[in-house]
Amino acid sequence: QVQLVETGGGLVQAGGSLRLSCAASGSISSINVMGWYRQAPGKQRELVARSTTGDNTNYADSVKGRFTISRDNAKNTVYLQMNSLKPEDTAVYYCNALVRTMFWTNLAVWGQGTLVTVSS
Repeated sequence: QVQLVETGGGLVQAGGSLRLSCAASGSISSINVMGWYRQAPGKQRELVARSTTGDNTNYADSVKGRFTISRDNAKNTVYLQMNSLKPEDTAVYYCNALVRTMFWTNLAVWGQGTLVTVSS
């Protein structure tokens, strides 16, 4: 079993910053991809940022220049630094990881989600 635990959501005023963290634990051999998705009320879940093996990163156009994804591979943890937040960034943010387990299986794992609310 592999679990993802997210922390760092909350309420912030427009223009402010938040930092999300997501720690993976369990029977992990390696983690190929870690990323963040979000889902706003009435909308589909969308990719926010993703970090692949080799430190390649991808960002949604809407967050480029404002959000930064980073990883601590030793801690199996991914971070999302969010600056210059806008009300349209309000959503539940989910951590996702593609994990190679110690039992030689590949799992796509989701965290429970953390709410980010940006007030205008």
